[in-house]
Amino acid sequence: MNKLDKDYQELLKDIIYNGREKGDRTGTGTVSIFGRQIRHKMSDGFPLLTTKKMAFKTMVTELLWFLKGDTNIKYLVENGCNIWNGDAYKRYKEDKQGLAMGMEAFIENIKANDEFARTWGELGPIYGKQWRDWDNIDQIDNLLFQLVANPDGRRLMVSTWNVGEMNDMVLPPCHYGFQVYTRELLPNERKIEWAKSVNKDPSYAYNLSQEDLDDKGFPRRTISLMWNQRSVDTFLGLPFNIASYGLLLLILAKEVNMLPDELIGNLGDVHLYKNHIDQAKEQIERKPFELPTILFKDHLDDFDSIIDILRVKDFILDGYKSHPTIKAPLSN
Repeated sequence: MNKLDKDYQELLKDIIYNGREKGDRTGTGTVSIFGRQIRHKMSDGFPLLTTKKMAFKTMVTELLWFLKGDTNIKYLVENGCNIWNGDAYKRYKEDKQGLAMGMEAFIENIKANDEFARTWGELGPIYGKQWRDWDNIDQIDNLLFQLVANPDGRRLMVSTWNVGEMNDMVLPPCHYGFQVYTRELLPNERKIEWAKSVNKDPSYAYNLSQEDLDDKGFPRRTISLMWNQRSVDTFLGLPFNIASYGLLLLILAKEVNMLPDELIGNLGDVHLYKNHIDQAKEQIERKPFELPTILFKDHLDDFDSIIDILRVKDFILDGYKSHPTIKAPLSN
């Protein structure tokens, strides 16, 4: 059963019926509530909403951009991901004032002119910089090391809320950190999970020992991820955030051979922009489909570590069925 879409629809209703009007930095205006949570069991499927068509490739491209430690939109626009274009263009337009070229010409210059891209495609020390190079600390590498060396640790965290560099960012991080939690699978639980993974009845695994499962390379631990988000554009942004952290959880799980368990989002200012309310009402009325699954390409099994070599085409989105796209303007 697809509980995720239903929970998301309930969140949209909560904002519409219980939210209060608030101003915002973009001047658009919002309806807002405070302090909500999204929870999803990864065993129920990959958390890509089905009540509107989601741009899967765009989401994957942005996540890999974060993991590369990149902060320049050139990689994004070359790979068809345009969600950060407005932030880069806004900075350029403010600097050039009345002499600024239009958005379309700006993006073409980012693609074609490396020097222009270095100057105007740069967004400052945002997510990728903080994940991979916070004061010369690679938080992702450190997290992976700790997951192996101390999987029960309570410091399995990555933060992007670098106060010392905030003024240099084109936009302070909305999702400002995440924490990972692992636990050991109980012996019988591990047998059942292995049987599920090979589409067998649980009784099929009854006589297997833990050593047998070790020989099969089946994980001994589960891994969960919880992210924290101060500002939540619920219609356009949150569906991407859910899927992105869901994919990150799958990547981390594969990297350290653990079983993906629970994805949790702690949400602060949860809002709908006023020009998204009609679209949200349309989505609320739609009946969810079953969630898809994500498969990794087989060639990745040949590598001890995959996190720095992943490409968009290394992921297979299997069984995704959705309602049509619902378009809404992005506020920058």
